[in-house]
Amino acid sequence: MYIEEARLPPGLRIYAVGDIHGRADLLAQLQALIAADLEEGAPGQRVIVYLGDYIDRGPDSAGVIERICRHPVPGTETVALLGNHEAMMLEFLEAPYGAGLWLANGGDATLASYRVRVPHSMDEFLLTQRALRGSLPRHHLNFLAGLPLQARFGDYLFVHAGIRPGLPLDRQSREQVIWIRDPFLDSEADHGAVIIHGHTIVHEVEWCRNRIGIDTGAYTTGRLTALVLEGGERRLLQT
Repeated sequence: MYIEEARLPPGLRIYAVGDIHGRADLLAQLQALIAADLEEGAPGQRVIVYLGDYIDRGPDSAGVIERICRHPVPGTETVALLGNHEAMMLEFLEAPYGAGLWLANGGDATLASYRVRVPHSMDEFLLTQRALRGSLPRHHLNFLAGLPLQARFGDYLFVHAGIRPGLPLDRQSREQVIWIRDPFLDSEADHGAVIIHGHTIVHEVEWCRNRIGIDTGAYTTGRLTALVLEGGERRLLQT
């Protein structure tokens, strides 16, 4: 399935949102744009698909999760997928001594947003894990633990990072869909669906025959992107 052929079922509109990374301010702005956009067109089913990486790097990871959990856009359904940053945080909550990778990739900003002191040595990792568990609202933990890996609507498959080319879509591993880069980004194969993804920052939305990349680096650029899909049409909303 290539982009020229891809369609959604009649009456369905999808808003796919790229990596947010702690920018609750931009998420609020984008949700307002989506709310205004809902007034356009005929009535139907409206779904917001968040592509993962809600946390880390930006200043308000806790606020992003709270907004997705407790403040959905009226008139829409919410589908929130797992990103590699949520996976790293969950791994820290299970096994704190492997926290170096998470902390080096913006996990310190997430700790700060939950008012937890950043550890300065491995000896402090366990204390930090316990402090985060104590500070993390139960509904935030449930949200993180329940994030699915992918969602399929019509001719589009939504994942965080991408897929392993050549593998059936229903046999993709957790590792691949939240971490993969070059083998997916360089592939021109027909994947059986057009893949909508984030994970890899692009200056402008990347329109390829078999995929659309919408991570426009919100935490540093100030541009958070929603790809709007309806029928065979595609357009953008951006902060």
